Amino acid sequence: MRNAPTILHLDMDAFFASVEQASKPSLRGKAVVVGGLGPRGVVATASYEARVFGVHSAMPMSQARRLAPNAAYLVPRFTLYRTISEQVMALLRELSPLVEPLSLDEAFVDLEAGGAAWDEESARRAGEKLRADIRAVTGLTGSVGLAASKMLAKIASEQAKPDGLRLIEPGTERALLAPMPVRTLPGVGPATGDHLRRAGITTVEELAEAGEDELVRLLGKAHGHALYAMALARDERPVVAERETKSVSVEDTYDVDIHDRLRVGLEVQRLADRCVRRLRQAGLSGRTIVLKVRRYDFSTLTRSETLRGPTDDPVVIREAAARLLDSVDTTGGVRLLGVGVSGLADYTQEDLFAQAMPVPAAEEPEKGAVEAVVERAEPVERQWRAGQDVRHTEHGHGWVQGSGLGRVTVRFETPHSSPGRVRTFFADDPALESADPLPLVPDSSRPAERPGPPDRGRRTAPPRPPEDLAAQASSDPASLPKSWSGTLGGEATSRP
Repeated sequence: MRNAPTILHLDMDAFFASVEQASKPSLRGKAVVVGGLGPRGVVATASYEARVFGVHSAMPMSQARRLAPNAAYLVPRFTLYRTISEQVMALLRELSPLVEPLSLDEAFVDLEAGGAAWDEESARRAGEKLRADIRAVTGLTGSVGLAASKMLAKIASEQAKPDGLRLIEPGTERALLAPMPVRTLPGVGPATGDHLRRAGITTVEELAEAGEDELVRLLGKAHGHALYAMALARDERPVVAERETKSVSVEDTYDVDIHDRLRVGLEVQRLADRCVRRLRQAGLSGRTIVLKVRRYDFSTLTRSETLRGPTDDPVVIREAAARLLDSVDTTGGVRLLGVGVSGLADYTQEDLFAQAMPVPAAEEPEKGAVEAVVERAEPVERQWRAGQDVRHTEHGHGWVQGSGLGRVTVRFETPHSSPGRVRTFFADDPALESADPLPLVPDSSRPAERPGPPDRGRRTAPPRPPEDLAAQASSDPASLPKSWSGTLGGEATSRP
């Protein structure tokens, strides 16, 4: 392990929630919770103001609402989060060619590899400059940990939160780790932690005192050796610049179990199309199609099919997913569906005609059956989700505070304005449309957009109390997809 603290770990502070607060002046300093808004939604990120009430990531949204009923509950805006993440990662790559992104808001950097730091003082200067640059470019804050290894740098950044910098000086590592719980170390999850607790080991110091042989006996050879080394503050893992993508997938959790087999099939087709879009955005193709089904009793089934060559053809992937669905019993109802592609490649096999399996003529549905399905189709209603960007022809840019029962409430403000006014419209108002997010830091090359002029008598829907707005339930997907697809469901009222 190196001696100088030149491994940097950056963790953006409450990233999704911080972006929403920076984007919406009326939410600054308020409790904000970002995630799926339906009954089965989960919390993606909670602002520090919301954490005071006990709200945290991965918590069921229903529990979060009980703990912090007056918080603002918003759907994620992944397009904006990715844009800001790319700006932050670009700043990291200016420091070093060795940048290892862990997620949109977290990364390791080897400062020594880029000549950005070689001792304690230079590492601290690099960390402080990075924090200042992030604030200047994005308007957000990040916490920085500096140490001689990845494990210690991550621990340091946790101690620096929020909006701080922590450097672990060489020679102090073991004293720092000794009183910490064993769950602090990488690879120690709930099961391993419970196993160690039953053996009388609860702190890192007790882990080191137990000895390598005892840990191997308790946890197995590989895990025991690795954990003992970490207890002694040894972590030789390098910063890896390129993390190979192993799969691309999307999934949705539904507010109400789906029992209709036709609806399940349509959802699988829709997920397959979304997965193809993600593949093409990444310039990838894949050979193995994977279907994930979580049934009403929480049992989870996965089925896969490997093609003869990699593809990003939506027809091929839809048909493969449909074949996989045929082997799954969904009689009792489905609460989650997912479609993924693995065995990735950066090229597409052109000769895939044999992989696509068109329905034989004898099995094609009759014309009358197709017409019956068309007759049952209903026009798609406009969906307004809390936190969504909108624009009104008269009032300008704003965001949805809540919707339901044919009305939508919008607060008109921008990242660079003062807190804006709230207005309620009919949900089908032609003057109101979805909009792209505005940048958090104004572009000097063009004027910043501002909310529109004051109301001049345009007809709007009468205001409605929050309890009425919250009455509208949604059957749209409500969980946070692991694929970061950004498609979330549930209508709710946010109360900043």
